[in-house]
Amino acid sequence: MTGRLKSFVVHRNDRAASAEELAPLAFAGYAHFTAMQVRGGLVRGLDLHLARLRSASMTLFGQALPDAQVRSCLQAALEASPADVSLVATVYSPEGEFTASGTGVSPELLIRTGPPASGPKGPLALATVEYERVLPSVKHVGEVAKTYFLRQAVQQGFNDAAFVDRRGRLSEGSIWNLAFWDGEAVVWPVAEMLSGTTMGIVRRQLDRIGIAQRFQEVTLADLPTLSGAVVMNSWTPGVAVHRIGSVRLPDAPAFLELLHRAYQAEEAVAPGSIRGAASRKGE
Repeated sequence: MTGRLKSFVVHRNDRAASAEELAPLAFAGYAHFTAMQVRGGLVRGLDLHLARLRSASMTLFGQALPDAQVRSCLQAALEASPADVSLVATVYSPEGEFTASGTGVSPELLIRTGPPASGPKGPLALATVEYERVLPSVKHVGEVAKTYFLRQAVQQGFNDAAFVDRRGRLSEGSIWNLAFWDGEAVVWPVAEMLSGTTMGIVRRQLDRIGIAQRFQEVTLADLPTLSGAVVMNSWTPGVAVHRIGSVRLPDAPAFLELLHRAYQAEEAVAPGSIRGAASRKGE
């Protein structure tokens, strides 16, 4: 007798969500989320995902779900899904939006699994757009500008968009963090942006193996002095970028390989395991 074939799921907290539960959420836009790639039921950077959800919940709702509850819900969704999936965990208030009555109401968790992804092959050309996200440190939903600027960039012959703030600093891409290479060190741009979980994984693993990293404000005028560029997100630790705006960037295969090697060095854990429970940095 063979086991039941697992399929992708949508869970509310730790069980399958009903249509009645999902209907109000289809029109809601006051929520935040984290996205991750799961392979063999295991997640890299679980502590970073938990910290992201915790911090964003405090910002939006004034309270956060306990890590143990989040891990249990993640594990329930993964146990009902195929071994390799993309997972999105969204935290929302049952009070909805456009109301001041949400304070004091415990948030809830919506989890969706879908086909695994690994990102585009690259190299990419990025159009530049002057844009600054609202609450840039929060990965919140309903950001129409990201898709709008992506589509505008494609219509202009680019693959995606990179954002430039009012001070002329490159910050992030539509759904990406940016990283650069100066030939010796990884350069992380300084601006208001979302700190990605993959970026966090790569940064701590680069520290572990002794690779130099530095933080600086990067403008379009600085790009000719750099030796390579990539974008990264939950799909991948690096996709090569060969042009930003009108500025071409050199190929940097060693840089790309370094980022992927650093990411692969991160231990993957099951959210419901003992190691998953102790995966927060410093524990």
